[in-house]
Amino acid sequence: MFRRTKIIATLGPASNSAKNLKAMINAGVDLFRINMSHANVEEHTQTITRIRQTATTLKRHVGILVDLQGPKIRIGSFINTKVTLQAGAPFKLQLVDNNTFGDLTGVFVEYAALSKDLIKGDILLLDDGRLELKVLEIYQNEIHTIVQVGGELSDKKGINKQGGGLSAATLTAKDKEHIKFAAAIDADYVAVSFPKSANDMLEAKQLLQMANSNAGVIAKIERAEAINCIEAIISASDAVMVARGDLGVEIGFVELPAIQKRIIRLARAQNKPVITATQMMESMIYNPIPTRAEVSDVANAVLDGTDAVMLSAETATGEYPIATVSSMHNICVAVESQKELTVSSVLKFDNFSHIDEAIAMAGMYIANRLQVKAIVALTESGATTLMMSRLSADIPIYGISNQDKVLAKMTLYKGVFPIKFDITKFARNELKDILINELKAILKLQLDDKVIVTRGDDFGLKGSSNTLKIVEIK
Repeated sequence: MFRRTKIIATLGPASNSAKNLKAMINAGVDLFRINMSHANVEEHTQTITRIRQTATTLKRHVGILVDLQGPKIRIGSFINTKVTLQAGAPFKLQLVDNNTFGDLTGVFVEYAALSKDLIKGDILLLDDGRLELKVLEIYQNEIHTIVQVGGELSDKKGINKQGGGLSAATLTAKDKEHIKFAAAIDADYVAVSFPKSANDMLEAKQLLQMANSNAGVIAKIERAEAINCIEAIISASDAVMVARGDLGVEIGFVELPAIQKRIIRLARAQNKPVITATQMMESMIYNPIPTRAEVSDVANAVLDGTDAVMLSAETATGEYPIATVSSMHNICVAVESQKELTVSSVLKFDNFSHIDEAIAMAGMYIANRLQVKAIVALTESGATTLMMSRLSADIPIYGISNQDKVLAKMTLYKGVFPIKFDITKFARNELKDILINELKAILKLQLDDKVIVTRGDDFGLKGSSNTLKIVEIK
């Protein structure tokens, strides 16, 4: 059975060799995430070249997602790389770097404006919420706290304020340079970390356009403030990511499941792809099989309608990157086989404003009610396939285009499989038969099988899909 839900894998030392890239693509990876928080642009450039060479060899379209670091606030380093903090002990956060290492009494924080964002009694969370500090006194250059929840704390761990409210700008100077890098390597998507408003997403889009890139912009929902304007952020983005690590720290873990479901629902209502990320298969960093809870987590994201599920440390530094991808693939396929659980009913299209919307929705309506083998959409921009993918069905959608960038964008769309085919080489009256003959082997078509074909009368014109045909194989 084909898999509709897409798999994104983060690359790192455990996975960026040509051998592992090939194995991971064969195991089910649709897009690779390039984490700009680690390595340098030269190393990332080499990795991206390997990805594209491997994908070409395998005759697969694989998307490239460049993930900006954003204003991730981190502590400095310790004398012995780590300390163990005890509950009730005092701990200072130094806001001026005096080139000394931290110890049990305190550590440097790489955010000089922290004192302006806090009040007495605030809770600071370290290492994804594993440790808690309560603010006692605030000075210009240091924060005095008491350890509420202790534990081991190592170098460069992240720090968050419970409830959000840190004023650091979303796009740092480093991010802006990395946007230029994403444009230079022709990335398909750029993920913006810690956006607070729609304006952050619009700024990223503008910077990409100035760099001559048409990469899709993904909003990583990580800040508590983003929840208050989530619909506007989704509207300003090309896709969204439920980044459950920092988001869970800021809003509280018990609030996270409901927020995840809400973001997925709102993104689908606006016809935007949505990614569920962070700790989906965390135990597989060190173990060859997932826990039952992880299986349920991935399955529930699929049932909620997420377009993609993402792996982070599991494939970047884990011991079983290929097995992890394979396990995630098997979970998605198993859930999607339960048609009564995964077929959705409605979208936002109460009234159609464009003909291609009507064609897309008519195609999905027919496909869910007629024994159709596949939907074949000839598309100039991928918009028709994106609209089709918003409605769940157990029928594959094949996006046909001769433009590599359009094919790469479709790697994120749920249930859409990109195929390169140049329709301009053929006369209009012979195109249908040639296309079906080309796809027969891929679709394993047999006598009397039915295929829906959508297309536009005007080749090369975006948004022009105005024709739907039901083709019966003879």
